Amino acid sequence: MEAILALEDGRVFRGSSLGKVGHVGAEVVFNTGMTGYQEILTDPSYRGQIVTLTVPHVGNTGVNVADPESAKPQASGLIVRSASKVSSSWRSEGDLDSYLKRAGIVGMQELDTRALTRHLRTAGVLRGCVSSDGLSEAEAIEIANSTARLEEQDLVAEVSCASPYEWESPRGALSGGPSEALGRGKQVVALDFGVKRNILRLLVDAGPRVTVVPAHTRAHEVMALAPDGVFLSNGPGDPALCVQQIETIRELIPQVPIFGICLGHQLTCLALGAETFKLKFGHRGINHPVRDESSRLVAITSQNHGYAVREESLAPELVVSQRSLYDDTVEGVTHRDYPLFTVQYHPEAAPGPHDAWDLFATFMKMMEDRRPLVFPERRQLA
Repeated sequence: MEAILALEDGRVFRGSSLGKVGHVGAEVVFNTGMTGYQEILTDPSYRGQIVTLTVPHVGNTGVNVADPESAKPQASGLIVRSASKVSSSWRSEGDLDSYLKRAGIVGMQELDTRALTRHLRTAGVLRGCVSSDGLSEAEAIEIANSTARLEEQDLVAEVSCASPYEWESPRGALSGGPSEALGRGKQVVALDFGVKRNILRLLVDAGPRVTVVPAHTRAHEVMALAPDGVFLSNGPGDPALCVQQIETIRELIPQVPIFGICLGHQLTCLALGAETFKLKFGHRGINHPVRDESSRLVAITSQNHGYAVREESLAPELVVSQRSLYDDTVEGVTHRDYPLFTVQYHPEAAPGPHDAWDLFATFMKMMEDRRPLVFPERRQLA
């Protein structure tokens, strides 16, 4: 069945349908990772976005119940060059097309994803409409232009948990098994802005008890759980919209050690007076080099964000600890006076390299010491 992708600037791409027959309007982004399509689809940070995968063949290893990063696919749509009809992995429990149909995800294949990616790199992120239900080009372009922008949507509220819960599952054998427990019975409260499961697995592996609470949880409610540390998760959308969460973080900073990832990093900086801005086409992939500004060592990281912290707006008490080697944007900060550090990238990978897994142990040590990090002591990358 024929399908089209119409962008808000009038550019139209043609292909064939994948997944559910229908149409969907959302922001169109691209991910350069060579693997991990099921983790990408189920990452809550992709809420409100149509994801284009630049790898040419997708679906070769099928889908299974172990790899999702949340309870269901979160992306609004999926665009690929070629979707495999055959699953060739012993772990496969189904094929990609059927998986998308069951989840109600409209997709598209047989599209020139190289041309689309080059267009997005030139024009910047655009809203688009994928249609496999017979919409005309003009109708699809109109839907693209009428689709709400990310900065107009409270996406965190859509992906956060409804009530607190305990997370107890560590990594499985395929990921190398549990690491040495360093938490010594510490209690971590994780604010769920769209948390990925592998983050929670790695937190558990580091040794603490982990309680996940909804994004709207207030500071006094967090402190009532007697945490030794607070974790701030990844999540979708424009960080500036999370006004209540920013205030909660501002109140927590003087009271408890804090570790934030991605949206958690951005919200922490906003809580301390910084500004964020939208990147032209975002960082999405599993091969992004990040330099530790203290050790000058480089880690290859997994990334998925469309916003970044404006460095010149950072308060004097925040130190840029890590930096992107692609565009020099801020990839991490630490606080001079409080036990607090954040990173813009995803140290839990899923998918991606494991260079930064040690940051979870760093969080445990920070809770033990209850003092600001001294970066030369923090990391010894191979």
